[in-house]
Amino acid sequence: MQPQHDPALQRQYDNPALVPEHPAIIAGWAADSAAYRRQGGQLDIPYGPSPRERYDLFGPQEAPIAVFIHGGYWQKLDKSVFSHCAAGLNAHGVAVAVLGFDLCPAVSIREILRQVQAACAALPRRPALAFGHSAGGHLAAMLLASGHVPAALPVSGVFELAPLRHTTIGAALQLSAAEAQALSPRFLPPARGWLHAVVGSAESSEFRRQTRDFAAAWGGTAEELPGLNHFTVLAPFSDPENPLITRMLGAIAG
Repeated sequence: MQPQHDPALQRQYDNPALVPEHPAIIAGWAADSAAYRRQGGQLDIPYGPSPRERYDLFGPQEAPIAVFIHGGYWQKLDKSVFSHCAAGLNAHGVAVAVLGFDLCPAVSIREILRQVQAACAALPRRPALAFGHSAGGHLAAMLLASGHVPAALPVSGVFELAPLRHTTIGAALQLSAAEAQALSPRFLPPARGWLHAVVGSAESSEFRRQTRDFAAAWGGTAEELPGLNHFTVLAPFSDPENPLITRMLGAIAG
């Protein structure tokens, strides 16, 4: 039986509707990323048989590696829109692998998780940290849970999947109630490791609640970034001087 649509949850999780100017923001990401790739990087390194099972690696060859996982509710966008998110860490000598992966509904969220785990295993060195946006924040948390990384910084992540079953977003995800529970970091045993979850102060109350509740459940820390919405919240990661970059460098250094 299909879960009943909930208009209140739809409003909370429909970020494009909440930020009408999002197309211009995403276009800016794409332009900044194309410019960043022109400065260098190893592109489209395969880690699996699918055309989307590729990653781009930016930064020094022998440096510690962080992984970035893009958002799009597991069903939109691709790694090429997010190359610029490597800039902040790259400026401090940390390499960043920007992961590509297949999307729903062609594959399941569980398969996407398997793919990003495989990407981590294929990197030249074990990644020191995962950070990701929205659905990518969920996947970063799951990588911490599975021990593929020792530290995670989810950005505007989704840590409880059940509410999405009651929105139009959930149609492509094809999650049963049991799968939604099993794939929700909020309800998994707390992972060992470093966790700092961030969300914009201008995001919906549900996104802010999920971040607070998840960080509390896992014994991590949570932070609301003043004035930022679900799309502008990515701006700190291309700024080498941003305090979040400093915090990530501390986690990577151990």
